[in-house]
Amino acid sequence: MDMKVDLFDLGPVCRRVAGVVGGIRDEHLAGPTPCPAYTVREVLGHLVGLTVAFRDAARKELGPTTDTSPNSALPVLVDNWRELLPGQLDELAEAWRAPEAWEGATRVGGVDLPGVVAATVALNEVLIHGWDLARSTGQEYDPDEASLQVSYGMLAPAAEQADTDPAPEGLFGPPIVLPAGAPLLDRVIGLSGRDPGWRPA
Repeated sequence: MDMKVDLFDLGPVCRRVAGVVGGIRDEHLAGPTPCPAYTVREVLGHLVGLTVAFRDAARKELGPTTDTSPNSALPVLVDNWRELLPGQLDELAEAWRAPEAWEGATRVGGVDLPGVVAATVALNEVLIHGWDLARSTGQEYDPDEASLQVSYGMLAPAAEQADTDPAPEGLFGPPIVLPAGAPLLDRVIGLSGRDPGWRPA
């Protein structure tokens, strides 16, 4: 898969998602999300874990946080998530501002990856799960254009592969390809295997 190789800043999307997290109330936690197996609580738990994993991958601090598959167990949300997540999102963005984070290989989710690939996956995970949380809790979501372009550049080739090989299902589910004239956010969300029109019942 061709990946964007220019260094990019995860700060804007991390700040945007931190804003969404700040708008989540206790009554939202048991609600559904576009991830059928996850409630809002579990998407938040997943975000807590992935921000640490990709931060440590950037720092090349390999160990339990980078070696554990995110699918090994259903995410459990820690009690202090409101205080924890904004700081971890900041740390994630800051870790990937170090040039050495992009050099050589690292590991995340138990998978060895080139640094640039890990950075791209990290941005995409934050951006997509930010949409999950915003849509599930009735919040507006407007990630920056540059971050959307990085995600699109990662997801579009997977969708093209799925057209010729029925086995791949993208990172989150079978990709939904929208017309070129659709908003870029909707196109990215569709390529991630989600319905851009999804709303909680």
